[in-house]
Amino acid sequence: MRVPLIAGNWKMYKTAAEAGDFIRQLKTVLTAQLRVEVAVCPPFTALHAAALELAGSRIALGAQNMHWEEEGAYTGEVSPRMLKEAGCRYVILGHSERRQYFHETDQEINKKLKAALKWGLTPIVCVGEKLAEREAGNTIAVVNAQLEGSLAGLAAEELTRLVIAYEPVWAIGTGRTAQPEDAQQVNAFIRSVLTTRGGAAAAGAIRILYGGSVKPDNIASLMAQPDVDGALVGGASLRPDVFAAIVKGGCPGEGNG
Repeated sequence: MRVPLIAGNWKMYKTAAEAGDFIRQLKTVLTAQLRVEVAVCPPFTALHAAALELAGSRIALGAQNMHWEEEGAYTGEVSPRMLKEAGCRYVILGHSERRQYFHETDQEINKKLKAALKWGLTPIVCVGEKLAEREAGNTIAVVNAQLEGSLAGLAAEELTRLVIAYEPVWAIGTGRTAQPEDAQQVNAFIRSVLTTRGGAAAAGAIRILYGGSVKPDNIASLMAQPDVDGALVGGASLRPDVFAAIVKGGCPGEGNG
């Protein structure tokens, strides 16, 4: 059975002090034994402070990006080795903002993904179409191309060690959310691609998230879809009470509370 994952992507928000305060508050409201896995992904500068506050809790730590090399003359970059030492379990790769603003390619994401796996990190690999691509009816073609490029050369066992996040670019930070049935259609397609690449058993074990204006009032309907295994939450993950409500709403049997 796939354990749902609710991950918060803080983007370029929160200092180390603010991250510590957020996590202390979050731990007070997520005291019950949850039936989902929870992760927070602060900026690099807040990873250490977050790791200290998360020690002994059931909340995992993730990073928002990384370089594919272990070390080297790459000014301003952070390596998978550094993230592992900082206490990270997850790393977000290929987010649309990285693709758009920093011109990351599927080939670069593929190298990062393989490096993350080598260092025991779990990649959260993002795919998704822009509004013009969706309106042109090219959603499946765009997502398929991103998957093919990002996952090139991976064995079935390696596939089972990653998470995929479908994030339609037109829904990120816009307040517009894909209808649950639309999210399910794309997530089901992603699972079919994974089945072709790694077999039914591997594809059935991989968690496929949805991201894009996820809120407390839509998480339950999204999670009710058979191929939506959690959420990658952006802006709504920046407030402990709102993020906790999303986590609770994503728990099987918890409803929308």
